[in-house]
Amino acid sequence: MNRSLDSRYSWARLALSLLIAVVGNAGMWSAVVVMPAVQAEFATGRGEASLPYTLTMIGFALGNMSIGRAVDRFGVVWSMSVAALICSLGYVAAAASPGIGLLSAAQLLIGLGTAAYFGPLIADISLWFRRRRGIAVAIAASGNYLAGAIWPILLAGVLADSGWRAAYLVLGVCATVLIVPLSLALRRRLPAAELSAEAQGSALSARRLSWSPAKLTWVLGVAGVGCCVAMSMPQVHIVSLCVDMGFGPAVGAEMLSLMLLGGVGSRLVSGVLADWLGGVKTLLIGSVLQMLALALYLPAGGLTSLYVVSLVFGLAQGGIVPSYAIIVREYMPAQQAGARVGFVIMLTIFGMALGGWLSGLIYEVSGSYTLAFLNGIAFNGVNIAIMLLILYRSRPTTPRPVAEPAPTPI
Repeated sequence: MNRSLDSRYSWARLALSLLIAVVGNAGMWSAVVVMPAVQAEFATGRGEASLPYTLTMIGFALGNMSIGRAVDRFGVVWSMSVAALICSLGYVAAAASPGIGLLSAAQLLIGLGTAAYFGPLIADISLWFRRRRGIAVAIAASGNYLAGAIWPILLAGVLADSGWRAAYLVLGVCATVLIVPLSLALRRRLPAAELSAEAQGSALSARRLSWSPAKLTWVLGVAGVGCCVAMSMPQVHIVSLCVDMGFGPAVGAEMLSLMLLGGVGSRLVSGVLADWLGGVKTLLIGSVLQMLALALYLPAGGLTSLYVVSLVFGLAQGGIVPSYAIIVREYMPAQQAGARVGFVIMLTIFGMALGGWLSGLIYEVSGSYTLAFLNGIAFNGVNIAIMLLILYRSRPTTPRPVAEPAPTPI
């Protein structure tokens, strides 16, 4: 009997992990919020102003894989603490950047450290739950969106009075002062016997799919690129879109916060669905809804309609990325959770980086975001096709009826 799973300690660990995630994931959204100010200060085009975000996502992607492996080997405390120091170094370097190139390099460091508080933290908390794994993963993953919704509001006064550089210095101090002490409370590790029991359940699911863990990992990664190229379009460019339409960056930041708060709700609902339907079906539902929400941006031209569509988009897509972690835990050994979840999340973040940059490039070429939304819808279709394939291959085969033997003549 796995006494450690779904226990009171599991839920306390989840609450602490959520708090760490809210603080740690601020770095993922910093470049999005300051993009208009950076573009104005350095006198760059929209595509070049998107580079800091793209480098953040590349660092975030690499960090999810490398820090995920570190968590499997060294434990979560050491990994979270080192990542906090990396984030602080990146924030200070960003605040001192004299140009877009050095700012982008600093954002690479920020993304690398921030990654510890998404995929690796999700993989760690997934080990402590079985019956409620879906909702536990969803709650931990919600820290990413809560950070994007909360930190712009907390830093609004600093941004208005002292500018984006001062805001980065505040984040640098918070990363070390808050995260390192909180991480020390995660010292306890799951007993080896319970990890082994979890691995046996995952092996049964993998045999039903008849794919090796390596093949499934790559297939999930390709699907992640497709869904996240689509997902990045509104998340990365909503502030700039509002500036273009004359609504201003403050309105765009509000829409981003609304979108991310909707994403939190979506992640929680998706977690409940995953405990009931499984990860693959939950991800498929979210991907279809995301495609429909992207299509709604095309006719939206007024302030009210953009607020509504941004909320709808957040409610549609929030549960997609956490579902990849649930699928990994359903089909692969628990001892490989950090590395496998980290690799898949890495490719989803590469999709975010590609989509953020590609949308800016399409805007510069076409003069509007219409083709960028259509590009996202096309990439979203790839994700849906892969999920349908996995769902089809995962169906239990019905055994053929055995013919009754002919009666023996007397």
